[in-house]
Amino acid sequence: MSSRRDFVKQSAILGAGITLAPQFTFSSNLKSNSEKLKVALIGVGLRGTNHLNNLLLRDDVSITAICDIDDRRIAIALDLITKAKQPKPKLFGKNDYDYRNLLDLKEVDAVIISTPWLWHTRMAKDAMLAGKYAGVEVSAANTMEECWDLVNTHEETGTHVMILENVNYRRDIMAVLNMVRQNVFGELVHFRCGYQHDLRFVKLNDGKSAYGKGVEFGDKGISESAWRTQHSLKRNADVYPTHGVGPIAAMCNINRGNRFTSITSNATKAVGLHNYIVKHGGEDHPNAKLKFKQGDVITSIIETANGETIIVTHDCNLPRPYSLGFRVQGSEGLWEVDGNRIYIEGKSEHPHRWDDATSWLEKYDHPLWQKYGELATGAGHGGMDFFVLNAFVESAKENSAPPMDAYDAAAWSAITPLSEVSIENNGEPQDFPDFTRGNWIKRQPYNWIKDTF
Repeated sequence: MSSRRDFVKQSAILGAGITLAPQFTFSSNLKSNSEKLKVALIGVGLRGTNHLNNLLLRDDVSITAICDIDDRRIAIALDLITKAKQPKPKLFGKNDYDYRNLLDLKEVDAVIISTPWLWHTRMAKDAMLAGKYAGVEVSAANTMEECWDLVNTHEETGTHVMILENVNYRRDIMAVLNMVRQNVFGELVHFRCGYQHDLRFVKLNDGKSAYGKGVEFGDKGISESAWRTQHSLKRNADVYPTHGVGPIAAMCNINRGNRFTSITSNATKAVGLHNYIVKHGGEDHPNAKLKFKQGDVITSIIETANGETIIVTHDCNLPRPYSLGFRVQGSEGLWEVDGNRIYIEGKSEHPHRWDDATSWLEKYDHPLWQKYGELATGAGHGGMDFFVLNAFVESAKENSAPPMDAYDAAAWSAITPLSEVSIENNGEPQDFPDFTRGNWIKRQPYNWIKDTF
């Protein structure tokens, strides 16, 4: 813990320590390095509590307020704060909109929003309107209107919002990003990614059955099953695209010299959740009679202005091992996460045969991970939670544009409503809005390698 505190002090002193630092700011109202960033948390469920744990390890942050409508989660958060010997924060959560009273507090500089998906945009929008630097969990928006709300509110207020996409900071992803920036793959041509994660036990969980064998959701569900499963019941769309597309968007400079232009999406039939309910609850269980709308496997193909294609897969309702399915392919070779394999023409050990990617990933390990990887141990999700939170805190301290901004949040999240319309219309192509209003042409890519601590 002390070493991580030392890291925070060092990054504050260096000043340029905004992880993957942006190259412009909208405000000159910078906080001094000696002044603590006053952070509030809206939502302290499992994800919010993870953020809280990491914040409590920092000496440059004070937790001034927390909000949750579940008293049990408030109690857990307070216990963590007490054990960390930090002052008790102000508490909110008497109703769904009590978070707005939190946003009125002068002693709040920044907020981290870790609530169910349908609240993300409205809370981020309200935070920006209140002048609070906002960090919002993924996905940032559910509808096209919400995507524009994020962009319009940011532009109208000059206040920033950062989508907290932690997979962008995964060690192998940043190594591959390093390789992309050093032209190892040559000219980029094609990508694959997605969210392939068996979440049946999360979506159907009543807290009473044996772990992984619940069949309840909604009012009878606990944790994410109380709200997440409703999306599978009501929407046939890729409802969780950013873990896959976020890292790919960084590699091909989306919104910074490139942009998404169109998407086509198709969905399979839906059998996974029904079969799970029948297996663990029986054919006579009321939920066995429900018809889930979301196809078990949703496949989208995105085209970019620079001529690349990106295949994005959503696969959460069938039995399968976890994988984000990454593939990065260029004119000189390609890398695939499944099988941990790579092939670079003229450099791989044998022609037309895969290399094990381990030595390549070690060779191109991102400087950020080389310096601070050990300090990220225990931060969550293999350490990448440490880096995404640090990027948020350092950006908020400087009140500068975050590495993943409102335009990214909108473009990545727009996959959900666009895939929904495409599926409804038998895979008809859908145009992506240009959320930058033409500025993608002149916006410069972040120097993800140089601008580290």
